[in-house]
Amino acid sequence: MEQKMSWAVSDAVDYKGFSADRSKTGGWVPAALILGIEICERLSTMGIAVNLVTYLGGTMHLPSSTSANIVTDFMGTSFLLCMLGGFLADSFLGRYRTIAIFALIQTLGTAMLAISTKLSRLRPPPCRPNRPCEQADGLQMGILYLALYLVALGTGGLKSSVSGFGTDQFDDKDQKEKAQMAYFFNRFFLFISVGTLTAVTVLVYVQDEVSRSVAYGACSVAMFIASLMFLSGTRRYRYKMCLGSPIVQIMQVASASIKKRGLEVPYDVGCLYEDVPEGSRIRHTDQFRCLDKAAVVAEGDFVKGGHNSAPNPWKLCSVTRVEEVKMMISLLPVWAMTIIFWTTYAQMITFSVEQASTMERSIGSFQIPAGSVTVFFVVAIMITLAVYDRFIMPLWKKWKGKPGFSNLQRIAIGLVLSTLGMLAAAITERKRLSVAASVGRATATLPVSVFLLIPQFFLVGSGEAFIYTGQLDFFITQSPKGMKTMSTGLFLTTLSLGFFVSSFLVSIVKKATSTGAGQGWLADNINYGRLDCFYGLLAVLSLVNFVAYLACVAWYKPEFHKPTLQMEKIGNGSSMEEKV
Repeated sequence: MEQKMSWAVSDAVDYKGFSADRSKTGGWVPAALILGIEICERLSTMGIAVNLVTYLGGTMHLPSSTSANIVTDFMGTSFLLCMLGGFLADSFLGRYRTIAIFALIQTLGTAMLAISTKLSRLRPPPCRPNRPCEQADGLQMGILYLALYLVALGTGGLKSSVSGFGTDQFDDKDQKEKAQMAYFFNRFFLFISVGTLTAVTVLVYVQDEVSRSVAYGACSVAMFIASLMFLSGTRRYRYKMCLGSPIVQIMQVASASIKKRGLEVPYDVGCLYEDVPEGSRIRHTDQFRCLDKAAVVAEGDFVKGGHNSAPNPWKLCSVTRVEEVKMMISLLPVWAMTIIFWTTYAQMITFSVEQASTMERSIGSFQIPAGSVTVFFVVAIMITLAVYDRFIMPLWKKWKGKPGFSNLQRIAIGLVLSTLGMLAAAITERKRLSVAASVGRATATLPVSVFLLIPQFFLVGSGEAFIYTGQLDFFITQSPKGMKTMSTGLFLTTLSLGFFVSSFLVSIVKKATSTGAGQGWLADNINYGRLDCFYGLLAVLSLVNFVAYLACVAWYKPEFHKPTLQMEKIGNGSSMEEKV
């Protein structure tokens, strides 16, 4: 019996609902099937996003600012829907069903996109000489929007669950499998990079040189095959039970504290309600004391049932549950200060691609597709991660005794690099506009090399390598154990809001700078605009944001939610403190 139990994973079940057998479930084979879903998701989403602006402008005949906003709204919605996917996975569906359902939705979305780009009636007629181009009508844009947002919905559901379900296949209580889990995270990020790299090279080339419908159709087929492979591993997966959404816990604490807003918090915090076992408790803190009222015991807080009475969670919450909510609130200032980075990131797949479309992109007889210039961005990420892992971390460990920069330091480096990236982008655009003025702004391809865009791509790409890993580390390690999934979703919302802020900023700048004599900074043809001023504005906003970030870091105290353990040495009566 003991030998049989040793093969069981304590907190996981198999597809029948029995305790998962370690020898028959989990491990690298099912994890690899899950990674196949991730690479196809990245291939589809990024393959659409990085080259969509050229389709909207060149085929659907939309203004450049409108095209940029459609792309950023699409990406923003994709990441915002991660919160919905996480909520459904935690509360109702579980990660397995969530992945299966949303993979099918993304398959349908890419298939519809392939059809919409294939049928001539779903796009306006080509431009003709001496006649204004006809913009896409409401029906054509409606079909396109439906396809795009089906893809966005699929992305939101998949990204919220793929990484978590992958780690479910490894038991963190087993040392061997715990090491494999760390290796899985490395492979997960590698698959994201491989999917993105394939999207911005092979897929963009097929879109421009063969057919968009073929490229999008290939994405749909790839996701369908990946879904079948994913379903084939049903018997091999380990499943974790749904424990309920942390959003409900936050609402309960907020509701209880509001209902008791007229009560006084006792001077002795030991009088506050606590029902969590000693070893799992979080010590009381003084920040956000208004929430402590949720743990004040009052008449009517307990619901009687049989021989026992239990607290009504909407009226009375334990100190630990209140402190978990406090921990999440304390993350919000840092969360807010990272949104502007993703606003600058949005320019790399919108206006920077438009810049590339007007520049010389030939290498011999080969013409680089405009959307493929984002390969510089992806390569910058991979180079930065390799240099950091192989050189910076060992040197930092020798000098400071720490394995690399802290998560807050990495976020700071990312913010600085993105600020420099926008400054470089402004300088490059000023050079491109000077060439356009000298040869004629109506010139389709300016005699200026697309490789001038490398500095802005490299700086923002390197910034993403630091800020993405820093944010992920920060939100996972500084959040309560029961809210890890939600904190990951919170991190992904910074990407979403960054894209939405970009759309909002573009609309404001477009309206504020347009005059009767011209179209302002963001003209329909960027050769007639002042995109350099827009990049300069983003550089200034990024600098102000960085200063605000430093203030938030000074306020934030990681020790704020770290309990202190007293460990006494037997024999000499001395003691030592260890923060955990």
